[in-house]
Order: sequence, then C-alpha cells, then structure tokens
Amino acid sequence: MLGKVLSCAVYGLEASLVSVEADLAAGLPLFAVVGLPDAAVKESKDRVRAAVKNSGFSFPVKKITVNLAPADLKKEGSAFDLPVAIAILAAEGVVPASSDAPLPVQETLIIGELSLDGAIRGVRGALPIAAAAKRLGLKGVILPAENAAEAAVVDGIAVYGVSTLPQVVELLAGRAALAPTRVEVERLLGRGEQAAEDFSDVKGQEQAKRALEVSAAGGHHLLMIGPPGSGKTMLAQRLPTILPELAFDEAIETTTIHSVAGSLRSSKEGGQPLIALRPFRSPHHTVSDAGMIGGGQVPRPGEVSLAHHGVLFLDELPEFRRNVLEVLRQPLESGRVTIARATASLSFPARFILVAAMNPCPCGFFTDPQRACHCTPPQIQRYRAKISGPLLDRIDVHIEVPAVPVRDLSADRPQERSAEIRSRVMNARAIQRMRYRADGISCNAELSPRLVRRYCRVDDASKRLLELAMERLGLSARAYSRILKVARTIADLDGRDAIQPTDVAEAIAYRSFDRGLGDHRLEGTA
Repeated sequence: MLGKVLSCAVYGLEASLVSVEADLAAGLPLFAVVGLPDAAVKESKDRVRAAVKNSGFSFPVKKITVNLAPADLKKEGSAFDLPVAIAILAAEGVVPASSDAPLPVQETLIIGELSLDGAIRGVRGALPIAAAAKRLGLKGVILPAENAAEAAVVDGIAVYGVSTLPQVVELLAGRAALAPTRVEVERLLGRGEQAAEDFSDVKGQEQAKRALEVSAAGGHHLLMIGPPGSGKTMLAQRLPTILPELAFDEAIETTTIHSVAGSLRSSKEGGQPLIALRPFRSPHHTVSDAGMIGGGQVPRPGEVSLAHHGVLFLDELPEFRRNVLEVLRQPLESGRVTIARATASLSFPARFILVAAMNPCPCGFFTDPQRACHCTPPQIQRYRAKISGPLLDRIDVHIEVPAVPVRDLSADRPQERSAEIRSRVMNARAIQRMRYRADGISCNAELSPRLVRRYCRVDDASKRLLELAMERLGLSARAYSRILKVARTIADLDGRDAIQPTDVAEAIAYRSFDRGLGDHRLEGTA
C-alpha cells in the first residue's frame, strides 16, 4: 500500500516541491525515513506515531518506509510531520486518494509540525511555500492556523489553516467544510505599529538631522562620530520614520525574508501577516559573521538580509570583530549576499541603509570641549584603525555629532517633525524613480560608475573643487564617485536638475574621517 502527499522544502527564499511517499508492507514493525533527512526530520517518527494514536486513529503495525523525494536534497525542520502522517493514513485508506474529492490530496500542498496530542504547530517559510504552490498550479495549501494569514498574502491559491490532525483528515475526506483564509493586503500596507520615535524629540543636532535627511533621500550609508550621550542612537532610531512607505512588492520581499528566518510574529503574538513598516535591525557587537551575513548547513538570512529595504544600525562600530565588519563589503556594494556551500550556492537580497555610530576615541571624549580625553595618540589611532579603509570608502556620509549644549536641551522652540522631513525625502525619491525608470534602480546610492558619469555631471567650478578635495584629502576613486552621488541627492532635495558647487561642497563636508577627525589635536599631543 502506498500513500503520496505533496510538501515543500525551503532553500534560500525559494520553496522546492517535495513528494512524501509512505509505503506499508508486511514484516516486522519498522518506521524508516529516507531522502536525506536531518535530525529533526528523523525525530518526526516518534511525533507522528504518538499524534496518530492520540488523535483516535490506528497506527499501522507494519514495515513503514517514508521517502522524501527528490532524495538528493537535504530536508530539515519539523514541517514534514503533518505530510508524513497524512501519507501514512492515505496508505491505510483513511484519507481518500480519489481525485474527485473537493480537495484532492494529490493537488494539495501540506506542511506542519505535530504535537504528541495531534495539535498542529506553526512552521517557518509559509509565504514562499504558498507562492510555490501557486506557481505549481496546485488547488490549495494546508498549513498551521497560525501561518494561514501569512500564506494568504499570496493571491490565487486557497489557503486552509488547520489546528489538529483529525481536522486535516476530515477536510481531505470532504466531511468538513472549512473556508479558505482571506487577507486584504491593501489594508495592511502602512498599518503596522507606528513608531513612537519622532525627529521632534531631538534637540539641536541640525547638521546631523540634515545628514540623515540626505541619507534617507538617496539611500546613502551613514557614519556618526561623537562622544557618548550626543544622541547618535537617538538619531539612528528615527531614520525609518523619514523613509518612504514600503511598496507592495517590497513588503512581500521583506516578509518572505523574515518568514524564512523565522522572525515573523504570528497573529497570536500580535504580529501582522505582512511587514508594512521598514525594518530596523540593531545587532549587538558580539554578533558572529554568520549571524551578520547569514549561514547554516542550509543557509538562512542574516542581519543584513533582515534589514532589507530598511535600516541596519551598528552601534559602537569599532567593538565589532574585524571579520564581521569585513563581510559587509559585498552587500554594501551590490545589495546582495551570496553564501556558498558544498551542495549549493544561495543568494539573499540585502539592500539596506547602513547607519553606524562610534566614539572618536576609546574613552569617547576626544572631540568633546567640555570633558578631558585621557587616551594616548597610539590608543586613538589603534581604535580608529579597527575600521578598515575599504569599509569606510563604502560609507557615503561621515558626520561629527558633538555633545548638545545645555541651552539647546532646555530650549522650548519646536523642532521639525518626521512627517515634514519625510515629505521632502519622498519628493526627492520620486524625482529619482522618474529619472532611473529605464535603468532598473530606484535611488542615487545604487548608481553604477557608468550611470554616475551620465547623471552626475558637474560644471568646471565643481570639478576644481573636487580635484582640490582629492588632492588634500587623498580620496580614493570610490570616495570620489560617492561624493558625486551625495551631491546628486542634495540637488534632488532642492528640486534642481543640475549639480551646483554648493552641492559638491556639502557632499565633501560629509567626509569627516577623510578630513582627519581631530588630527590637529593628535599632532599636538604626540
């Protein structure tokens, strides 16, 4: 007797079809799972046996062989529990194999983890699995109830959220009526938990606010250098509040990444099936390179991919391990991460805005006029040397964030709100989308060298200013290109087609590290 059920295995952001075949034969009782299962899949034997018995069904006392095909793909996780149980019950004749059933088992994709009492637990990757079912032309998807809303975001496929094993059997046998889960996607966009932070909370720091506006308008990476308590973290946390709302395709892509990573909150936890707000990720400086970039035997997204279409904030940048910072080079440049393994090479999107913060020295008070710095010049140089030149080259905007004077903290004058800054950012982004509509990019930070030459042309006065900056600051060709990109963004914020010398001058001013942060003081103490 043979039972066959369709399921899925997620690799990267794509789901691959897996056929779960259960063969029941005479002989000594045995339960074997083949087809490159990992430990969690092998353990499903005990969960399936207990769940079937405790749900009121008779578990066959026979030689049971379960095959997960194709056999050359690694299968991992607990999502195969439910399809294995249904395949065994189909082989026993409990689940009808007829294609005339309202929901034929041969045309239904099934995933879910089983509890010992037959309850069905949630799994990761429901969104790409539903997308795969639609792509394959199947009639429906049966999955845990807590994942149903997430999968129902995919239009054109019937999604059935189930809670127990008997409910699945009754549904496939046509003895239970269960309406497919429906989600109104349009109502979810822009309706996430609104951020409590607002730029009006920030006192002073006008130059830093302007730099963040430029960063948001062009998608530029940003580095803030300043003493402790100057507001670097406060400013970074408010950057998402001035970014444009997620478009539908961006929300789908972001939600897919979080679904595969298992970080998407279910409805029971107060989450929404679709991520409607731009993500803000702030990993601790003890994060590993695999945690930052992604990894695992079957690679999963890391922090850079979880921040896709959002902000990745690295506080206390020099405290991160050198190898962790160096793996950021590829995603900062290309917007993608490629993880190679012996069996496969997977690619994850990682188009984010990097916001980094650091102190000017180990004690933090090197540039603070009010507090004395006790660090020696070699200590300061070693501290700054933790950030490599190639990494700094890939950060478009470097700014100093000085300590806020007491008069600014106690002032009652109203500060500009995030909504006002956001309107200017959205106008600049609209200009960029229109300009690059034929080039496949959406903002100035994504300009290639060829496109920089086309769209970032400058007049003679700006060229002389750039040449002078290159000579005095010793800038690299990459830094030269990034200055032009930032100048292009500044012009867009002002609604101008042509880049002016004032735009170039402001862009050059956003290179604090290149200008030598406090080098005159280092020379004076040497």
